Amino acid sequence: MGKVTGFLEIDRQEQRYQPASDRVRHFREFVLPLPQPEVQRQAARCMDCGVPYCHGPTGCPVHNQIPDWNDLVYGGDWEEASRNLHTTNNFPEFTGRICPAPCEEACTLNIEDIPVTIKTIEQAIADKAWASGWIKPQPAEVKTGKKVAVIGSGPAGLAAAQQLARAGHDVHVYEREPKAGGLLRYGIPDFKMEKHHILRRVTQMEAEGVTFHYGVNVGVTHTMQELSDGHDAVLLACGAERPRDPGIGGIDLFGVHYAMPYLVQSNRRVGGETVPEPGASGDIWSGGKHVVVVGGGDTASDCVGTSFRQGALSVTQLDIRPVPPKHEDKGLVWPYWPTKFRTSSSQAEGAEREFQAATLEFVGEEGRLTGVRCARVDDKRQPIEGSEFILQADLAFIAIGFAGPGEGTYLAELGDALQRDRRTNVAADEKDYRTSVDKVFAAGDVRRGQSLIVWAIREGRQAAHAIDTYLMGSSLLPR
Repeated sequence: MGKVTGFLEIDRQEQRYQPASDRVRHFREFVLPLPQPEVQRQAARCMDCGVPYCHGPTGCPVHNQIPDWNDLVYGGDWEEASRNLHTTNNFPEFTGRICPAPCEEACTLNIEDIPVTIKTIEQAIADKAWASGWIKPQPAEVKTGKKVAVIGSGPAGLAAAQQLARAGHDVHVYEREPKAGGLLRYGIPDFKMEKHHILRRVTQMEAEGVTFHYGVNVGVTHTMQELSDGHDAVLLACGAERPRDPGIGGIDLFGVHYAMPYLVQSNRRVGGETVPEPGASGDIWSGGKHVVVVGGGDTASDCVGTSFRQGALSVTQLDIRPVPPKHEDKGLVWPYWPTKFRTSSSQAEGAEREFQAATLEFVGEEGRLTGVRCARVDDKRQPIEGSEFILQADLAFIAIGFAGPGEGTYLAELGDALQRDRRTNVAADEKDYRTSVDKVFAAGDVRRGQSLIVWAIREGRQAAHAIDTYLMGSSLLPR
């Protein structure tokens, strides 16, 4: 724990943001870090709560030892705090930026709405560790002679690859895109996490013996059979990228897009990759347009923030759910993640939010989007007669989640030999992560469906333990 009476004496202090009028002018991170002495004061608020739900399964899927490193930060031992943090989490600078922090919702102090600023402290530890040179490659002293293929370089694939390399295996990561990171690079905007954080980890992993192969679309440019024949084990960590079908009329109108192609193109542009010129065929650009975003989650919020930075005239976000309560019933939901009214930094930049609004149809003229026809819904999410309205729209993004892994690649090649669950995810349990195909494993969103980065890292680490056990008979890697 931190200071014994810290939670009684010290108020919660959160990180602040650059003003919205300033931050919408660029794609850089805009969070203003707390000074180091203040971070230590915040760590001192961690109390001796007996059962620290923050780092149990209800709070932190990767099982970060939060009270331990809070106490170390409070005591000024930042290097040991970094070592402790990295024993459970390969990439705390990622999670400290983009995880929604279920640990803070599970904090005992959250019963009074003043949880410890766990996410802020985690990011501060990771950033200080990098700045101080404490994070170095950890190559294996002894090689096993086993070769492992990891398909996908998102958080699950990266975590598994790093763990397996440190266990002495020859690890090869196969990535479809030109750069590593998966949705961390191509789905998360730079204003939430700049991509140099990924580059540092890739450089570290290469020094640990991981080999990255880019432009490899398994099932298209390379077959699963090739990878299986050339490796002792194969891990599927390809994510869940098939968008959920909204079943809305007018989806083929010019100006209607799924969210991910828009975010990917924007991230490519910011990252200096080749994208269509503004106004050219295939270009998706919000500048000078009225934008409607269908969906109420993080991906929708990322579309909102990106649209403002591109110069949208207006952005309206549609959410079929009713307005959540401002305060949850603690006795009913704590320490679990509550449904309550939240405003993201992107929404705070000027978005209009429509709740209990069903998207009925995209309407247009001469094949081009001009508006979105909506209606208010009742408690069963059914449109209320006479409540219809039309929002002006030149551009609309569908951000209602993902239905499972992308079809038509390795899935088509493996066919019925690869078992799928009822949600079309690759079937594998949480004990050994083995699929129905010999020496093929699966972890992350491809196995569990769309989820949080902390779940992806946890599954990558556990899959690495399972693969190491499969190859060597036992494993010293943590689960």
